[in-house]
Amino acid sequence: MTLRISNDLAEFDLPMIHGFLSQQSYWAQDIPLATVQRALQNSLCFGGFLDDQQIAFARVTTDKATFAYLADVFVLPEWRGQGHSKTLIEFILQHRELQGLRRFMLATGDAHALYARFGFKPPAKPEALMEINRPGLYRRA
Repeated sequence: MTLRISNDLAEFDLPMIHGFLSQQSYWAQDIPLATVQRALQNSLCFGGFLDDQQIAFARVTTDKATFAYLADVFVLPEWRGQGHSKTLIEFILQHRELQGLRRFMLATGDAHALYARFGFKPPAKPEALMEINRPGLYRRA
């Protein structure tokens, strides 16, 4: 079955996306629905569909000129191992609004091999990167 990818937020299954992020992801446990809604509205989002069922999601925060950050990538557990994540990432990287960027970043705890096949690698100068990291932020909300 071929994965159909859409950018139309009206097609997205918001309860499924929120449910996965808040209950099954390791990076956004307990994220409030309103936060997910705001993130989707302010990002370039990608939904992966088999027929009319959404089984995958990813979003990109970007200025569409120089920088992009890939986030919240997932395929529902029952659909993993079938190449859907590869199809989704390839589609995202070929998207017309994400061409010619100087830097495309992401963070992952467990999918390094997936992203490496598309050219992602550790930062050339990790000492130049800084962050404000608030683990467990949503659990306190």
